[in-house]
Amino acid sequence: MKFFLAVVVCLLAFSSTFGQNEQAPIIEKNITYKDWTYKDIRTGAETNLRQLTAGKKLVIVVYYAPWCPNWRFDAPMLIRLYNKHKGNGLEIVAVGEYDPLPSLKNNLDSLKIPFPAVYESDERAAKQKTLHYEYRRTTGDARGWGSPWYIFLDTAKMEKKGDVLVNRTHIINGEMIEAEGEKFIREKLGLPAIDAKAGVGKNGEIEVCEPDKKIGALIKP
Repeated sequence: MKFFLAVVVCLLAFSSTFGQNEQAPIIEKNITYKDWTYKDIRTGAETNLRQLTAGKKLVIVVYYAPWCPNWRFDAPMLIRLYNKHKGNGLEIVAVGEYDPLPSLKNNLDSLKIPFPAVYESDERAAKQKTLHYEYRRTTGDARGWGSPWYIFLDTAKMEKKGDVLVNRTHIINGEMIEAEGEKFIREKLGLPAIDAKAGVGKNGEIEVCEPDKKIGALIKP
């Protein structure tokens, strides 16, 4: 009996540590973030980031791995934010990483992602070879795969010419907290503040952002 109780206590401690989705705050960091041109996941057409920012007030670049449960958790929230604010000057572009192109495409279709999506890498062996990896290490992201990882581009503060877009900006080393994201977006778009509700957590599952890895339901008291 004592052994069983000890196991339960350990599992509950594990769940409290790893069951919160890796949510992280929006923070400002020194980071030299450069322009890129990547292929669109759906069409194969080349997409340039600087061109994508034209006419926008705020551009959110979100890096993700399609097999990551944390990305799947954030995706519906991003769709809500995009649909709500795209007419006010918001753009979101997703950068796929670490999975073959068919998987990247299937993920977009299954989640019904409405905003642009490109890819930097298409294999898991590229984990430590991508700019995504370099950028998040620069900002102190110690996670294994870094999915999702966000960088915010306030277009009014971007460099007007050259490869470098910004040298300091806001990032998220983890999942977005929806209430905080809503507040930040409204401020950057010049919209009045509202009382945003806190984001909704997971319903009893521990999910770890590792390829082909999922831990089962939490033990309920």
